[in-house]
Amino acid sequence: MTIEDPHRFLAFSTEVTAFGTFELWATGQVEAYLATVNGAIGDAILNELLSDYEKICLQTEGQAASERKARLRREIFGSEKLGPVARNIIKLWYVGTWYGLPGAWCEAFGARPKDVTFVVSPAAYTEGLMWKAIGAHPAGAKAPGYGSWASPPRIPEFAGEAAIAQVKEVQVNHNEGLAR
Repeated sequence: MTIEDPHRFLAFSTEVTAFGTFELWATGQVEAYLATVNGAIGDAILNELLSDYEKICLQTEGQAASERKARLRREIFGSEKLGPVARNIIKLWYVGTWYGLPGAWCEAFGARPKDVTFVVSPAAYTEGLMWKAIGAHPAGAKAPGYGSWASPPRIPEFAGEAAIAQVKEVQVNHNEGLAR
């Protein structure tokens, strides 16, 4: 069985990329990235990551965002098992590439045949969040306009808390975890 509900993956991705849910959906890559992560690490580890994230959200509901962030750093990003996976998900969103997990991770938790470095698709490259983050267009892939590469990119204001606030749009249902 695979994780097919993109909303759980999207809620975690919104939190860790600092981009809003609308912006992530607009990339057209949600399902492709979910399938990539699921294929590379398997359903059990992805479900563990998303369940731990949902648990942290439930347990920090009504508290300052700094408490949720601290718990994410400690319990997910600080985890020997989940940390490398979470960091790979961030890199996946920004550059459209799944990077094979470190050798130490594979030795500890098992190597997987699909956990190799690869670009998800040509669209994943052009829709990478890095382009939006630096205020530029992917060279040779999207038409930014005549002469636009002659000037340095204008880096947009960091959405940060505004994007993360969208995570709060995902209502917490104590019986079913994070709901759409």
